[in-house]
Amino acid sequence: MKIIIETIPHDHHRYDTVGDWQWLGDELHIKVSEMEDWRHEALVGIHEAVEALICKQDGVTEASVDKFDMDPLMSKDCARLDIEPGDHPNAPYKTQHCVATGVERMLCAALGVDWYEYEGELDDLSVKPDRGGNA
Repeated sequence: MKIIIETIPHDHHRYDTVGDWQWLGDELHIKVSEMEDWRHEALVGIHEAVEALICKQDGVTEASVDKFDMDPLMSKDCARLDIEPGDHPNAPYKTQHCVATGVERMLCAALGVDWYEYEGELDDLSVKPDRGGNA
């Protein structure tokens, strides 16, 4: 297995998100929005890696995650509820996302990153009216 985490311009994602994962054979490819602080990029990358690995272990398919994340109705509902798609009660990867967020929060503390500042940057990136959706 190989895990590749790379940063890309925010508007180069497949949909409005700050982190995205895809399996290409045995390789896990993770794309993270470019940010001012490398630690923020690392936090998103590790979140995505943990989420993808647990999804694989639990049989939650990439296709089901993509279908949910890219559904315009779900995007609107998540925006209305002010939550990430993975926190939505109907998300097929809710448990995996929550575990990944726990790991992300622990790493955030270990790296000396202020969680609220970090979340603020993520929120600023995801506010893209022309793209619809939520991070």
